[in-house]
Amino acid sequence: MIKIEGLQKSYGEIKAVDGIDLEVHDGEIFGLLGPNGAGKTTTISMISGVLKPDAGRVTIDDADIWLEPKKVKRSLGVVPQEIAVYEDLTARDNLSFWGSLHALRGKNLRGRIDDALGRVGLADRADSLVKTFSGGMKRRLNLCMGLLHRPKFLLLDEPTVGIDPQARLSILEIVREVAGAGTTVLYTTHYMEEAQELCDRIAIIDHGKILTIGTLDELTRQSGEGEVLKLIGSFDEMTATRFLSGVPGVKLLRVMEDTAMVSVRTDGPGLLAVLPSILESDLTIDDVSIQKPSLQSVFISLTGRELRD
Repeated sequence: MIKIEGLQKSYGEIKAVDGIDLEVHDGEIFGLLGPNGAGKTTTISMISGVLKPDAGRVTIDDADIWLEPKKVKRSLGVVPQEIAVYEDLTARDNLSFWGSLHALRGKNLRGRIDDALGRVGLADRADSLVKTFSGGMKRRLNLCMGLLHRPKFLLLDEPTVGIDPQARLSILEIVREVAGAGTTVLYTTHYMEEAQELCDRIAIIDHGKILTIGTLDELTRQSGEGEVLKLIGSFDEMTATRFLSGVPGVKLLRVMEDTAMVSVRTDGPGLLAVLPSILESDLTIDDVSIQKPSLQSVFISLTGRELRD
């Protein structure tokens, strides 16, 4: 288990991480979801022992990362957000160097390299220079380096940022396979759909603080969110805000010119009572879509803004 207690880190007057407490259970994929600048990378850097916290404690399998760093790092794999590969070396040479840092040698190392490259779909490019790789291929090699020593715990810091959809799906599938084989994964992302589809539990972080933690169902119940109505029409922001704020049983999530989103409260009269009153209003509504509660609606409910604002 990864246990984080009271973790803090400041840069001058900016609190990048502000008293984080969380536990990542053995065998789960735990998502740390938040916008850019929320504190995800700083948190990962402290968990991995790269960055020393101002306060707080990180233990992995009951070993403190700062008191027993060698013991912890033997069982820990880290894939940073920045691609950390040597472009003038081949994929195989990159992995040989990285494996040697984990005391892997000879036949064992060669077997691990072949297995890892095959797993990420780079076996046929093993002896190609990395500078000839696409962005997605470099991301997969970056992931490969974190998996080479077969860690018990894997920290993934936005491993799919800046790559095409096909490469992203490939990486997500690899993460599922690794977790299915027993590795505990802590996965940071600012992509809602990744966290929603991939993670067993999710912590939403913003401005260095954990806002809430749970499964998607638990987060939905905690926020009291039901179905989400997205309204599109010819109305101005002020008029829509004034009307929708007064509708019993709904929570206003977001209003812009010609578009509004409201959540139907689970403790209110319900969708069948709410929808007619909205459709019969003076708002000119051209289209209504009904969506299941999602991470997006939970995030907007908690922060008052969308993830990429």
